[in-house]
Amino acid sequence: MTFETIAIVAADVDKAQRAQKRLSKRYGASAPEDADAIVALGGDGFMLESLHRFLNLEKPIYGMNRGSVGFLMNSYDEDVLPDRLNRADASTLHPLRMTAYNGNGEKTEALAINEVSLLRETRLAAKLCIFVDGVERMPELICDGVLVATPAGSTAYNLSAAGPIIPVGAGLLALTPISAFRPRRWSGALLPRTATVDFEVIDAKIRPVSAVADYTEVRDVSRVSVSEDASVALTLLFDPEHDLEERIIREQFQP
Repeated sequence: MTFETIAIVAADVDKAQRAQKRLSKRYGASAPEDADAIVALGGDGFMLESLHRFLNLEKPIYGMNRGSVGFLMNSYDEDVLPDRLNRADASTLHPLRMTAYNGNGEKTEALAINEVSLLRETRLAAKLCIFVDGVERMPELICDGVLVATPAGSTAYNLSAAGPIIPVGAGLLALTPISAFRPRRWSGALLPRTATVDFEVIDAKIRPVSAVADYTEVRDVSRVSVSEDASVALTLLFDPEHDLEERIIREQFQP
């Protein structure tokens, strides 16, 4: 790939803002809608924000770490940026689409690049019934919550909840409970990326549950459907020696 024009966006922190000014002065910077690629300066949170923000532009995004967490970012180096961009490997991600209904039947849709989480809202544990492709797989899960994670999101909240790390090309989604009480020993499931996962909230008025797709939260849900949206493609650029597939494999061998 060859990128003649770039846009440079930065997180609202001094380290990222200063880097944006230096890089813009050195290499020039176009508006995101006019650029061939977007360079995002920050951490993983800012990368997710940028992916959502520029979703409709369908531009590849190359991240450089100017934040505290940089799993989705390349190392920061101000030299030879055009060469790094032109040598970069592309990873294509497909987000999850969450369709959530509240107690009044109102519908909310949102995309999640990392995960969709269902979380209890009060001191009472959530009670959830889980269906996969229309088949009831768990009649009652008593828990703090449950999540469905993409491969890119498998090293985020999913990993903190003891879920599996998934290589990008594995074609899988992680279904991971959060502090499951019953069944106590259930640790989750790996599902094909084509699967549709439906959740029904049991005793929703007594045990309210919220649904969160990355940055979008829906309170007091009664049912939620989650599936990969293959019609939406997000392109991340990585230095050849630090591609996303390699990072996910390496992460599984960290002490």
